[in-house]
Amino acid sequence: MSQSWLILSGKGGVGKTMLTASLGIALAKKNLKCCCVDADLGLRDLDLLLGMENSVVFDMLDVARKDCKLKVALLRHHTLENLSLLPASQNGTSKDLDADTFERIVRKLKKKAGYVLTDAPAGLERGLKNLLPASDYSILVTTPDDVAMRDAERVLALLDEKKKPRPMLVVNRLNEELVASGDCYSAQTVANTLDVPLLGYIPEDPAVVAAINRHESFMEQDCAAAEAMDRICRRFLGEYVPLPEIKKKRKWFFKK
Repeated sequence: MSQSWLILSGKGGVGKTMLTASLGIALAKKNLKCCCVDADLGLRDLDLLLGMENSVVFDMLDVARKDCKLKVALLRHHTLENLSLLPASQNGTSKDLDADTFERIVRKLKKKAGYVLTDAPAGLERGLKNLLPASDYSILVTTPDDVAMRDAERVLALLDEKKKPRPMLVVNRLNEELVASGDCYSAQTVANTLDVPLLGYIPEDPAVVAAINRHESFMEQDCAAAEAMDRICRRFLGEYVPLPEIKKKRKWFFKK
């Protein structure tokens, strides 16, 4: 049975789009049909992270306005045949896409793919609220700092208000050295604070920034972030995969 997942965050810039692209690639590599949907209208980014920016002709608003059929706007990834993208419009806003229209689009996508991953706009505005009825489940993305976590709590309150299931949590840009020294929250601490199940964490990794700047995916590289995403994908599919252990460094009060 096909599933619709909403990838959301309270604060912008925490890695929501990166997670959508990477999870889509990871699922496609496991021979599972996946469609990534960029629903952040006016701020199209998902095509860049998938290396598909030169293929975009039509977008979601063209489909919503019935200017083209869904199959025309839907783009097939150039190397992964099981991965497709429905890009966002660079000119539209949230008011151009109502909940019923988006739900109709997602229903059609679920007939084409086993997993529909929607990259939602950050925050609590109309754009996010119009996406909620079409989502079966959600993944909340945050960084391990008080500002992002406070904003994540607002998103959780909205999900509770709309009677949607509690999301899974991904903690991004976790500095393992700072966690070991006690100067940064661990991923499990963030999950416990927000009271949501932990899907996994992605460590701080320069390979991610380098790949984004090249309009490529770090999933094609041998790096810590790619390994973390593979673990997240396996947990997403129901496999038990333990989190890597980060040993706390002992602090000595007396130094020679």
